[in-house]
Amino acid sequence: MNRSPLAAFLERGTLVLDGGLATTLESKGCDLDDPLWSARVLLDAPQRIGEVHREFLEAGADCIATATYQATLPGFRQRGLSDEEGIALMRSAVEQACSVRDRFWSDEGHRTGRLRPLVAGSIGPYGAYLADGSEYVGRYGLDSGELESFHRQRWELLAASEVDLLACETIPSFPEAQALLRLLDETPARWAWLSFSCRDEVRISDGTPFVDAVKLCDGHARVAAVGVNCTPPALISPLIRIARDHTDSPVVVYPNSGERYDARSKSWAPGEPTEAWADRAAEWIELGAAVVGGCCRTGPGEIAALRRLADA
Repeated sequence: MNRSPLAAFLERGTLVLDGGLATTLESKGCDLDDPLWSARVLLDAPQRIGEVHREFLEAGADCIATATYQATLPGFRQRGLSDEEGIALMRSAVEQACSVRDRFWSDEGHRTGRLRPLVAGSIGPYGAYLADGSEYVGRYGLDSGELESFHRQRWELLAASEVDLLACETIPSFPEAQALLRLLDETPARWAWLSFSCRDEVRISDGTPFVDAVKLCDGHARVAAVGVNCTPPALISPLIRIARDHTDSPVVVYPNSGERYDARSKSWAPGEPTEAWADRAAEWIELGAAVVGGCCRTGPGEIAALRRLADA
């Protein structure tokens, strides 16, 4: 595909992503206290994932992400699964998201004023596999070659699947971005967005200036968008300004709710009130974010509010 899968949506305005899949599953009673996080539900209650995909589509999302953020073959091996079983689970996550999207789209009542929603194959960072909060630190002690080896099998599986594009999410590490971009270069039929976790208004989580991460992505073909996710809403506006000044690619932002995650206790501490999230989202769109959604602790309600903002 020579044209980005996002292009037709962006010609019409803002593309709305879904919200936090895993934390929405938790709000429905799913126990994600597990190194596999949302991927655990692929094993225990896959129908719940389909229900959440559907809710985000009904809320107005133009794109849903597969439940593969924390699904890796090493992670599945640690749960006693064979590689064949792990591959089957990842394929099932893709098939489920695509099936839910297709059933949604088969209802003519959902087609008014919309384009057929996309399915993004979620690729979480190495830190997600570690399940210790490292996606918010990014200092793994691995070089980009080792990180490329870690990501290769899942990348190749998702790149060969039915997904419309790949979503490289919560990237905390400059070497990890380099590794993922090399894999993108090896799959020239595929597009991907890259979104970074950031520690403040100017740096990604490993301390690299965000501007350097943006420029790195700007040098590669088939980067569909570049930006920030799972970062507090209060940091997003200055990061959008940096991205807009240093890339012609669409800017993607999907911050968390503003609550703070404690990796040791695996719990969330209070942050900004939910109402402030939607207020900030209006500013993100005004500043030039073209692809906007939510991450942890944002649910269908936040996405419905975002849809209204995008359509205003």
